[in-house]
Amino acid sequence: MTETDRRTETPEPIERRFMDPSVRPCDDFYRHANGAWLDETPIPDDETGWGGFSEVRDRNYAVLHEILEGAARDGRSGNAKLIGDLYASGVDEVAVERAGLASVAELLGRASELASSAELPALLGWLQRRGVRAGLGLRVMPDAFASSRNIVHLAQGGLGLPDRDYYLKDDEKSRQLQDKYHAHLAAIFVLLGNDPATGAATATAVYDLEHALATASMPRVEQRDPYKVNNPTTRAQLDALAPGFEWTAFLREVGAPNAKDLNVRQPKFVAALSALVLEQPLETWRAYLRARIANAFAPYLAPPFERAHFEFYGRTLVGQAAQKPRWKRVLEVVDHELGEPLGQLYVARAFPPQAKKRILDLVADLRAVLRDRIDRLEWMGEETKKAARTKLDAFAVKMGYPDKWRDFSALEIDRGPFVDNVLRATLFNFDHDIGKLDRPVDRDEWLMSAPTVNAYYYPPRNEIVFPAGILQPPFFFADADAAVNYGAIGMVIGHEMTHGFDDQGSQFDEVGNLRNWWK
Repeated sequence: MTETDRRTETPEPIERRFMDPSVRPCDDFYRHANGAWLDETPIPDDETGWGGFSEVRDRNYAVLHEILEGAARDGRSGNAKLIGDLYASGVDEVAVERAGLASVAELLGRASELASSAELPALLGWLQRRGVRAGLGLRVMPDAFASSRNIVHLAQGGLGLPDRDYYLKDDEKSRQLQDKYHAHLAAIFVLLGNDPATGAATATAVYDLEHALATASMPRVEQRDPYKVNNPTTRAQLDALAPGFEWTAFLREVGAPNAKDLNVRQPKFVAALSALVLEQPLETWRAYLRARIANAFAPYLAPPFERAHFEFYGRTLVGQAAQKPRWKRVLEVVDHELGEPLGQLYVARAFPPQAKKRILDLVADLRAVLRDRIDRLEWMGEETKKAARTKLDAFAVKMGYPDKWRDFSALEIDRGPFVDNVLRATLFNFDHDIGKLDRPVDRDEWLMSAPTVNAYYYPPRNEIVFPAGILQPPFFFADADAAVNYGAIGMVIGHEMTHGFDDQGSQFDEVGNLRNWWK
């Protein structure tokens, strides 16, 4: 059996061939159940780990690959044409190389022509709308204290490394990674046209600016406290918090000129960013923005940029030995940008209506068991038990796919340069997100695409959501014995239910408001 066959074969409900009968279950049940699989299964070179989730994802990818190839070949209208054109433009490597940097020349030019620090907030907003998260991030989401309305959330961001600690730790491994990131930045500036010496010096200036942003960032552990990252802020208060930042210009460029109420997730960071806008040399900001633009679009650009991006973010940062095949990389872009049009075609192929009915019955059983366990808790008072049951009973359950699919008919995608299509899709999706400010919270909205192998609990809507992508073997068998499904997808469902009562979810009530209901 080839590695591809191993990665896409359909499993049996109980895989006895993966067990290790030489180990007694009472001694080591995990080894007894999985020993042969652990011994015989390698981690593929284009992965950083491997397990059940990975296997389901690859089987889904095989289905999605067929859908995309068919759409690229035969799609003439609607969703099929939309996803087919984006996929075809992405797998056309000759066209991608031929396009070079032309498609992002305007973005890079705007960064290079930045004339004053006063113009920087408007440019940050203009880039934000195009998928370049420089300096800070912005999203429209429910107000944590009034979950029926949407507001603007401002968050720290703009780092080239994954987290503040990558910049601030001083152990040998961290210093080595910091040096490699510096070298990566220098290589990007050379690709953008600098000579090696200038590229290295520019990389140092950009790294120092990112280090300052990291120093002002809130630690990841603190961000788990909902009260620390929910700070209701009026426009007047925002101007007072960050007086050196032209918020009117920034909000105008992102499409939210009338935003009056906001949530500043990390006030200290926003204040520091405002100061850095004035303190840092203009040339440093120009270089930083060019680096952020190159980082955002490298996966869609000519091979030298894509390779440089993979060498650092794939091989160096997470230990991935080889890139995924081109079709997989493009598939992931299609799923990210056009998740619902792709999801509609996936569901028609991979998730029949009878499967949805059975899995909803299973959720009802698990909800009843959790309710019973709450009733029998010795450490919880009766008043709190009543509130916990109210929250559990109010869980919204989304299964498989949205009841109403989002309309993408206004989006224009063609067989032209891949990065142009990605830019158009990014703008389309960002504007849809900003448009939520004019509408009540849509409790039918999904935050994952239907083919996704994952699930989530979302506190502001008190909902548990299970895309069709994870409702596949070996997690869920529509025709298997119930015990198999309780042990597999039941684990996932129970996991998401308990998120409603963990250190974060427990602080939101039955309608999704941040409120202490524990007595």
